[in-house]
Amino acid sequence: MKITTLVENTCSAGLPTEHGLSLFIEANGVRVLYDTGETELFAENAERLGVDLSTADFCFLSHGHHDHGGGLKRFTELNDHAKIYMARGAFGLYYNMAGKYIGLNRSWLDDPAVQERIVYTDGELRLAEGITILPPGPKKRVDMGNAGMSYREGGRSFPEVFRHEQYLLIEEGGKRVLISGCSHQGIINIMDWFKPDVMIGGFHFMNMALDDKLLEFGRALDTYGAEYFTCHCTGEAQYECLRKVMKRLHYLAEGDVLEI
Repeated sequence: MKITTLVENTCSAGLPTEHGLSLFIEANGVRVLYDTGETELFAENAERLGVDLSTADFCFLSHGHHDHGGGLKRFTELNDHAKIYMARGAFGLYYNMAGKYIGLNRSWLDDPAVQERIVYTDGELRLAEGITILPPGPKKRVDMGNAGMSYREGGRSFPEVFRHEQYLLIEEGGKRVLISGCSHQGIINIMDWFKPDVMIGGFHFMNMALDDKLLEFGRALDTYGAEYFTCHCTGEAQYECLRKVMKRLHYLAEGDVLEI
């Protein structure tokens, strides 16, 4: 399995960055574009890194936020066949804690070039041998905190529950590798639901204080025995704090190529 990081908040290789995430995954003879970052930067970096996006068999959207799906239109221009798999609620009206709209570009709802490529998912779906889309589990063990984020429906505002989040499970070489864009449902809950051998993605700790609560979460994650490759919304300072209590924690930056 080979994972190339096209977009991430940080980079040590001199590539331009943005607040977003995009990964190019090669596993089980299949190529998957996982998220498309905030802009078209994922495509520019793919060219710089020697990744041919026209060869992607599938595109997967982790959830309906602009920093993960901002480049969807560009992807349809570079790749003429891959379906885009997103949860049915991905085009909802989503807002951050400051009340700013952070959802996808809703003009794409009227764009046939985008809509004809989308497959809306309602639950578990097998894309190929050893590659499966998973929805959130039925019960949360821990409230990981997305306080203040909201969605609007029927003219009313509600606390965000992230029904539009989904995960990609890759089973290859005897390992279960789970990829989560932002883990808005709570990284500990996600580990409880799926218990992967390797966990890749953001933990959404970037706004958390560097205190005992964060360390408590880190110790809890360490008990699962998984290897973690985190990025994007975990937060650089939070990552350094978590390293004090997590023995198998690594950072996945833009331009990195991970082989498992």
